[in-house]
Amino acid sequence: MHITEPEREITVIHKTNVLVVGSGPAGLAAALGAARAGVQVTLVERFGCFGGNITVVGVEGFAWYRHPETVEAGGIGWEFEKRAKEMGAAVPESQSLSYELDSEGFKLVADALVEEAGIHPMLHRQFVAPIMEGTRITGIITESKAGREAILADCVIDATGDADIAHRAGAPCVKTPIEQMQAASVMFHVAGINKQRFMDDVNENPNTYADWSTGEWQVETSGKEDDMFSPFLKKPFEKAIKDGIIPPHLNTISGTWGAVHDTGEMTYMNLVHMAGCDGTDPDSLTKFEIEGRKQAIHAINALRQYAPGCDKIRLRNFGMSIGIRDTRKIDAVYNFTEEDTRNQGRFEDSVGIYPEFIDGYGILILPTTGRYMQMPYRCMLPKGVQGLLVAGRAIGGDAVAHAATRNMACCAVLGQGAGIAAALASKAKTALDVLKIKDVQAELIRQGVRIF
Repeated sequence: MHITEPEREITVIHKTNVLVVGSGPAGLAAALGAARAGVQVTLVERFGCFGGNITVVGVEGFAWYRHPETVEAGGIGWEFEKRAKEMGAAVPESQSLSYELDSEGFKLVADALVEEAGIHPMLHRQFVAPIMEGTRITGIITESKAGREAILADCVIDATGDADIAHRAGAPCVKTPIEQMQAASVMFHVAGINKQRFMDDVNENPNTYADWSTGEWQVETSGKEDDMFSPFLKKPFEKAIKDGIIPPHLNTISGTWGAVHDTGEMTYMNLVHMAGCDGTDPDSLTKFEIEGRKQAIHAINALRQYAPGCDKIRLRNFGMSIGIRDTRKIDAVYNFTEEDTRNQGRFEDSVGIYPEFIDGYGILILPTTGRYMQMPYRCMLPKGVQGLLVAGRAIGGDAVAHAATRNMACCAVLGQGAGIAAALASKAKTALDVLKIKDVQAELIRQGVRIF
């Protein structure tokens, strides 16, 4: 059965040079990079805040891979941490030399960055369809409380995470089979912790990354990670299953915590991992949002019974949305590879570097030796559609490459590169696929990014 929607005119409510859709680490960095390159920028977001995974999902460990020898691009990703520290929205992260971003406080950080850059903010608008002239995208249609509205732009950046714009514009995309997708997570924060008792136990019984390879998880490392400290929680949930507090089939409940505060809060509880969730299917998202909250309560009950200092633990809040790691990617002009990821890929069209950090598909390699890869501009160029760049976890690449480039700090590197490229293309009135990469790299360097 089908319903035919009547033809209707849609009002063009806004025109801009660069239009960024999605305001996670990639989209926010893209909008800032473009604005600082001197063009008009509009940032469209479906939720009521900027920040994406940081603020909406509650993923606060932005650079938890960082160690003394880690080499990074700097740029806007580093600025996220620096500004959050200055605004009281960050605390030292438990397993690295980074700062954990406060998911609520970062909403204010993002607001300030957007306003200072002169970016036109458009919250509460859901992308519906691309506006096309042949194979060139010239804007988007959104849906909101105001109905359908059209926004036109010289260049569009798809930072939706799922390549939604590229897919609907006709660019070839690859969707990971559901049975192979990385698990989805419902993040949550808790209160009521006795910090002294909890940390005494952590120090007396430290866990390492080798402990990740238990039960349902088997994790490949390079070996150097195995004896390093990890804020890993597993034993309370094993005891809870043995005693019937958690159903036996929920043996995937385990994972890491981010920080324990003097106020008794423990944040960034990354304990719920659910396979089989399709982030492009609203029915699947509905099912796993509900299931994830149930599993979080199981985890809290187990901690209350079996973790020192947690006898008065209670739920503080859930993230606003489930966290999705893996769905759709573009088939790009260049698709990043496992070889590039594991062996320090080098590219003439680099828009930034990223440390040798792989986290996903059963692999964990931490960047403790100074090794890094360069991120090529071409992996953000979709085939078959002009005027469009894709930044963030939906860039072209294979599975192991995705396990690295999906991480938020890498998304910020890619986003800043995409924003600058779009800005320069708009200024020069030239196509994104013939843009002079040297000009993009010069602006990246001016903005404080290491590209080689």
